[in-house]
Amino acid sequence: MYSLQLSSEQLEIRDTVRDFVTREVKPVALKADRLDVRDRSLLMAQIDAGSQLGLRTLALSEERGGAGVDVLTCCIVTEELAAGDADIAGTLSETSRLSHLLFDQAMNDAQRDTFLPKLLNDDRYHLAFAGYESATDTRLGINYHRPAAVATAVKTVAAKSGNDFIVNGAKDYVANAPVAELFAVLVEIAGRGAGVLLVPASAPGVSVQAHDQAWHHGACGKVTFKDCRVPAGNLLGDGAAALLIGAHAHGRGNPLLQALNLGIGRAAYEAALDYAQLRVQGGRPLIEHQAIATKLAEIAIRLEVARAAVWQAAWASDHPEAIADRSLSDLPLQTMAQVFTSEMVMKAAKDSAEMFGAMGVMRDMPLQKYIHDARVCLHTGDGNTDAKLRIAEELAGYRRAGNGAMALAGE
Repeated sequence: MYSLQLSSEQLEIRDTVRDFVTREVKPVALKADRLDVRDRSLLMAQIDAGSQLGLRTLALSEERGGAGVDVLTCCIVTEELAAGDADIAGTLSETSRLSHLLFDQAMNDAQRDTFLPKLLNDDRYHLAFAGYESATDTRLGINYHRPAAVATAVKTVAAKSGNDFIVNGAKDYVANAPVAELFAVLVEIAGRGAGVLLVPASAPGVSVQAHDQAWHHGACGKVTFKDCRVPAGNLLGDGAAALLIGAHAHGRGNPLLQALNLGIGRAAYEAALDYAQLRVQGGRPLIEHQAIATKLAEIAIRLEVARAAVWQAAWASDHPEAIADRSLSDLPLQTMAQVFTSEMVMKAAKDSAEMFGAMGVMRDMPLQKYIHDARVCLHTGDGNTDAKLRIAEELAGYRRAGNGAMALAGE
C-alpha cells in the first residue's frame, strides 16, 4: 500500500545523514572564500566520510555487504546530501546505484569475488557506467510520434584476442569518471552485438579527461580506451546493457537526479526562511510582511508537491506490481517528476535569492550557488521540451521502441 509514512529505519537514516550534512558538509561547502572563487572541486574528505557512513554502498544488498535499502530511501538520502552539496550527492548516489545493479544483479560469482572486496575495503572505490558516445549523439529532437530517423550503433568495440578482449573507443559525459576505480563499459562485440565489460581504471590503455565541473553535478569526464586489454571473464551477462540503461528509456526509472534537484531547492528555501526570520525591516521581521510571507508559502508549496512527485516515482520503481494492477497509472512518472521538479526548483531558488535583495547575487553567498545548481538540473539530458513530448506520446498511446543509443542520449 502506498504510504507517505516512513519506517523507523528510514527516519533514522534520514536523520543521520541530515546531521552529517549539517556538521561536516555545509561548513566546508558553503565557506565564503570557496563560493567567492566558485571552487567546484570535489570535497573528497567529506565524500570519504560519507562512504564510511555506508552511503557509497547504500543500495547494495546486505548479503553483499551494503545496507540494501530501496529506491525511495536512496532518494531521501540523496535529497539530504544535495541540501549540503550537490556534487557530493551526485558522486555517492551514482556509486550506490551502480553497486546494486552491478554486484547484486549483473555480475556472476567469479566477478563478485574479484571486485566486491575492493568495493567494500576502499572508501574511494567508486563506480561509473560508460555508455554515452558523442559520435552517436541522437539528441536532435524525438521525432514526435515517429520512430528514430537513424539507428545508431555503439562505436566502442571489443575484439576477442585469446582469453582477453581488446577495447578501443571513447565514452563522453561519464558520471564519476575522474574518481571511478571500475567502469562498466558498453561495447560492440563482433558477432554478438552490444555487451558490457568491466574495465578497471588502472587497466593499461584507459585514460580519463575530467570535464569542467561548472556544468554538471559530481565528477564527470571523457574516458578513452586505446588497445585496452581486459580478461574475457569481465564480460557481464546478456541482460546487462538493458539493466544499466534501465527504465530511463521510458521514464520509469530511479528518480535520483530529481531527488538531488529537490535538495538544492530545499537548501535555497531554508536559507531564505532563516533570513526572513532574522532580518528586520520596518520594525518587524521580513516574514511578518505579507509579500515576503506569500512568496515563502509559494516556495514551500512547490517543494512539497515536487517531493510528492519524486517519492511516488521512487515508490513505483520499488513496486512495479502497483502499475501492473492499476494502483498507479502507467504514465512515465520519473519523466513527469523531472519536468515538474526541475522547473519548480529553478523558480524556488530564484525566489529564495530575491529574499536577500542585492546580497542574493553576491559571489560569496550560497544563493548564487543554488541558482547555478538548479539551472544545471533544468538543462540536464534532453531537456524538458523533449520530456513533455515523450509524456504526450504516452498519453496518446504511442510507445516508442526501446533503443539503447537513444536511451543513453536522453538519460
